[in-house]
Amino acid sequence: MPGTNRKHRRTTDRAHRGKTGRTGPKGATSRRARDELRALRREVPHTVGLLADERDFADMRRYRTFTFQDHPDYLRRIDGLLRSLATEGAHTAVALFDPEEFADYCADNGLDPDSPASRSRFTARIGATGGAVVPYTGQPVGHLVPELVGAAVRKATWEYATMILAQLGACADCGVDIGHTSFERASRLLTRLVERAGPGTHHLVCSVPTPDEQLLAALQVERPAAGSARLDPTGSAEFVTVLAAGIALDSPAGVVLRTTGPGTPDRLHGWKLRGSALVPLNEAQVFSAYCTDADTGEPLSPEPGVEYRAGFDLGVEDTDIHH
Repeated sequence: MPGTNRKHRRTTDRAHRGKTGRTGPKGATSRRARDELRALRREVPHTVGLLADERDFADMRRYRTFTFQDHPDYLRRIDGLLRSLATEGAHTAVALFDPEEFADYCADNGLDPDSPASRSRFTARIGATGGAVVPYTGQPVGHLVPELVGAAVRKATWEYATMILAQLGACADCGVDIGHTSFERASRLLTRLVERAGPGTHHLVCSVPTPDEQLLAALQVERPAAGSARLDPTGSAEFVTVLAAGIALDSPAGVVLRTTGPGTPDRLHGWKLRGSALVPLNEAQVFSAYCTDADTGEPLSPEPGVEYRAGFDLGVEDTDIHH
């Protein structure tokens, strides 16, 4: 077959090219080989698994080949490793290492958990399967830990909200897919929020109470004076999914918006979810929401340099999707 012949010729050509002899003194060839190896290492990405807290660290100490004795010392060693890898010029990412998931992975794949090779395989898998991973850009390990934990929480929240939408199925009366319709509605609301917010740096937070837990999603939006707003695709999807879960569950959810800009006080706005619409809160309600301790109900001091303002109308009519 012609295609097979072309593939065979390419493979044969590569084999012949690989048989070239030595073209210079042995020392020069060795130096060149070392230089080329260092250059190749800069193109190999690294993923480092990190045990974020003392409990996870204690779980791993049951394995003989995991030789670290002290969690703070372990974190210092990780910090040194990351700085060393950074000097090689390659991309380095840090993955949240979960001992329970690691044990399950080894059991499912017939691997010995008391093995550095098994830990390495599992760490590589975290990034490949969408686990909690953050890029290393020189930040100290003390900053990496909360970044990783935050990434893991966002991922778990997204997965839980997605599961809620998937399990609701179709409306018994009209046959509409409730999860899909709620997601489309939430997307429209986010678009309108960004449009009506105007220029500035906007920080959006959506809070949705569910029967099992409180879901939170945050999103930062950069809106220049001219041009389109810049939204992180992953953060936008997380925000819309959580808001959609609130719509689908007919939850008493809320959205708050904080806008910052040069030379002006921060502005705080708020909305409550009613049906499938975001209804603006008035100034007093926004002030109360921000200046009340969510756990104790006790009043908090107003934040200096912040203006508490009513939510603005989004101009999106309510649509009954619950029938």
